[in-house]
Amino acid sequence: MNKKIFTTEKDYNRADVYVCEVSEGKTRSFVKKLFESGQVLINGKEAKPAQTIRSGETVEITYPEAVEYTAKPEDIPIEIIYEDEDLAVVNKPQGMTVHLGNGNIDGTLVNALLYKLDKLSGINGVIRPGIVHRIDKDTSGLLVVAKNDRAHLSLSKQIEEKTCKRTYLALLEGNLKTDSGTVTTYIGRSPQDRVKMAVVQPDKGKLAITDYCVEKRFDGYTLCRFDLKTGRTHQIRVHTKYLGHPIVGDKVYGIKKQKFKLNGQLLHAFRLSFVHPTTLKQMTFEAPLPDYFKEILDKLN
Repeated sequence: MNKKIFTTEKDYNRADVYVCEVSEGKTRSFVKKLFESGQVLINGKEAKPAQTIRSGETVEITYPEAVEYTAKPEDIPIEIIYEDEDLAVVNKPQGMTVHLGNGNIDGTLVNALLYKLDKLSGINGVIRPGIVHRIDKDTSGLLVVAKNDRAHLSLSKQIEEKTCKRTYLALLEGNLKTDSGTVTTYIGRSPQDRVKMAVVQPDKGKLAITDYCVEKRFDGYTLCRFDLKTGRTHQIRVHTKYLGHPIVGDKVYGIKKQKFKLNGQLLHAFRLSFVHPTTLKQMTFEAPLPDYFKEILDKLN
């Protein structure tokens, strides 16, 4: 067990809000379990989630030791659109988590890759073998996977140096005023909800740059292309909200009243371009929009 003791610097209306704030990277469900198991004490007494906290009070939180699961092969259908000795390019479906973590110990892309491929790079350990970059669970589209450490290092360097190009399509609420532009902000944990990301002050986050271009306008919606210049968590989703036009179907950053019945945001990584680690040839792949995305566009047409 990992025990941490904090002294509050201001009043809080709810103890669970404070615990979420100081437990960076932990989900609300994780914090809820801490309270349910009696792992949160205020001034030495077991706390309740809705309990108020006053400035200067002592909060003691006992975190359980992290359990590192080993990913196991699972026969899960996935679309591998390219594969050679060094890498594979995968079209990830909406609803699939990329790797183990946050309660996901099976059914992930990694589980499927271990079954489908003969080898994966070991740089990211037993939880994320082969994973060079990731996309959100409810975002669909292209990922490149490394099958050996040499390829992994090459691809990671390309992402770091921004020579690996990642292009997305998204349907936005409302109509953008401009046909193209660049969003440049800093992204970090939201001060109001530590589970979310948000546009923050420079000293509170990391530089995030996204180019955008309108592909097609509909009545009340905009189909837009996005090119990532940086790769921050939830970057496109946060930047579209910042523009005042969140992604249709986004349950975290979108509007509350959704017109369409969707399982997640209409955001698709449709193009991926990089230099092959061995041949040094430029490679570009594209994946068509998934059927549920195209059906919404057809309705709007």
